[in-house]
Amino acid sequence: MNDGLIPNRYAKALFKLSQERGDTSQVYNEMKHLDVAYAAEPGLKKAVNNPFLPVADKLKLLCAASRAKLDSTAAQFMELVIKNNRIDFLRAIALSFMKQYRELNGIAKVEVVTATKLGDDEINAIVDVVKEQLGGKTIELTKSVNPDLIGGFTVDVDSRVLDASVKSQLEKLRLRLAQ
Repeated sequence: MNDGLIPNRYAKALFKLSQERGDTSQVYNEMKHLDVAYAAEPGLKKAVNNPFLPVADKLKLLCAASRAKLDSTAAQFMELVIKNNRIDFLRAIALSFMKQYRELNGIAKVEVVTATKLGDDEINAIVDVVKEQLGGKTIELTKSVNPDLIGGFTVDVDSRVLDASVKSQLEKLRLRLAQ
């Protein structure tokens, strides 16, 4: 079965359930925390996939990672995912849920990566240009520093990338000289 099909179906079900219960934004925040926890701690996936770890312990671990209370919609959903042996898909489900939430609420995920740490004024200038191009969408901003860019920055808006880095300019020049 397609890896995208299962997470999308579960994410749709979670989205509908959270809408019915009126806690969609809370579930969204918990799914964001869960995604960050999976990214920051590779051992999390290994731990929750351990067949010898009881369901209750897996659920406690996931609730701690997502900052969800044990009686929350997200926790009840994660328990269902564990019991249905779909724990391998949990991060993909969280990502799919977040994507659906952002689309419905007009939120653009924007990531600005710079070669050096920029001040608030410079970041705000970049964000203002992005906001103008997006026509009123709300922006969910993440910033990071990557010295490999040498200089400049990249802006990723919902998986569309504007690369204004020195590294990419040097690569383009190298390719032109190679021809």
